[in-house]
Amino acid sequence: MSKLTRFEDYKDRYDNVRFDRTPEGVVTMTLHTDGDSIVWAPGSAHDEVAFAFSDVAGDPEVEVLILTGAGDNFIVDYTYGDSGEPIPAVFMERLGWSGYQLITNFLDIQVPCVAAINGPTELHSELALMCDVVIASEDATLMDRAHFAQGVVPGDGVHVVWPLVVGQNRARYFLTTDLKLTAQEAKEWGAVNEVVPKDAVLARAHEVANKLLVKPTTTRRFTRHLLTQPFRKAAVNELNHGLFLEGYGMQIYTPTGDQPLYKD
Repeated sequence: MSKLTRFEDYKDRYDNVRFDRTPEGVVTMTLHTDGDSIVWAPGSAHDEVAFAFSDVAGDPEVEVLILTGAGDNFIVDYTYGDSGEPIPAVFMERLGWSGYQLITNFLDIQVPCVAAINGPTELHSELALMCDVVIASEDATLMDRAHFAQGVVPGDGVHVVWPLVVGQNRARYFLTTDLKLTAQEAKEWGAVNEVVPKDAVLARAHEVANKLLVKPTTTRRFTRHLLTQPFRKAAVNELNHGLFLEGYGMQIYTPTGDQPLYKD
């Protein structure tokens, strides 16, 4: 459960999240690292994004959230330890805990959310798909590069969200074949709602947000809660299960450090 927060208290709190707010209460949350596309890493970006969601969820003055990325991509680059080194159990426990917070804190946000996918997305695509409106740039792609493609169980949220968005068969195909969907293909699958030119993604997200503002606050909040209930139910049933299997599978995959965690 999120605690009460105020925009002024958290807007400059994070190194990997930039916040902007309009006078009407539309908050834009931009994922970044040093002002460019975010580099996803445990203990830094991973934790920061999770708890930034909690701050947004606890702020009663947020009316609509726009989630986007800096630079040319939404989330592509990541670092998860040194290749060939054993994975300490405490590391996996901490990563699993943070992974749980990432999904559940996002689902605690009780205002409409608009995703502005500004380019390629190769991990944590579920964050965009949990938004109520998903807008993608023409050069955007969706892929799950950090899990099955690298010998890792896809259990930290993609397994919860993708089946609900595109159906079980498409989700299983997507998560086990290294498939890279173009923005248009993702729209045809139902994962993306609109495809627009790259330089128009954020502007279009603000247009949608301003239309949502016309509706009463209570209506917007209750509708968000209602329409995300299937995600919350699935998270209760499957998120910890998936995180355990992912973490345990990684322990087996590199039991003594004689295999790299990720292979090219």
